[in-house]
Amino acid sequence: MIPDTEECISLMNTYGMLENIKAHSFKVEQVARVIAKGIKKSKINISLEKVRAGALMHDIAKTMCLGSTEDHAIRGMEICIENNFVEIAEIVGEHITLNSYDPASEVNEKEIIYYSDKRVNHNEVVSLEKRLEYLLERYAKNEESLVRRIEKNFRKCRQVENRIFSNLDFSPEDLVEMIG
Repeated sequence: MIPDTEECISLMNTYGMLENIKAHSFKVEQVARVIAKGIKKSKINISLEKVRAGALMHDIAKTMCLGSTEDHAIRGMEICIENNFVEIAEIVGEHITLNSYDPASEVNEKEIIYYSDKRVNHNEVVSLEKRLEYLLERYAKNEESLVRRIEKNFRKCRQVENRIFSNLDFSPEDLVEMIG
């Protein structure tokens, strides 16, 4: 089952999602929706419902994992499964790092959410470079192994960006103006 918007909002409240994380999730959904509609126009089979729900639910466990070492993506995937939303569980579980990325396949919902999340800093659409800068400052804390891991993830994200936008009639830079 794929949750509708009201169910996603209800779960955000049930799991105590902070307002700033809700705002981020709604902005990620806006970015993902624009991308998914464009991808659909290029005749790639994308579920707009999965994209909407995956974007809204991608940080469902973030608030509860703050201050702990628990991975909010994995916990979010578990929450989706517990609530019978298995269709979006993998999308939520891989929104930080794509574990099953296949550059030879068509663009899919999981890649759209992964990419869209990287384009939203708090509730502002930004470039990948600006988001990378923020994440390195916020999370890497000059720890070399974390810096390398985050940078490696963003190299993959740039590959995903190239794949996504090869199917669209607008550029990554256009997203900022299209969504604001």
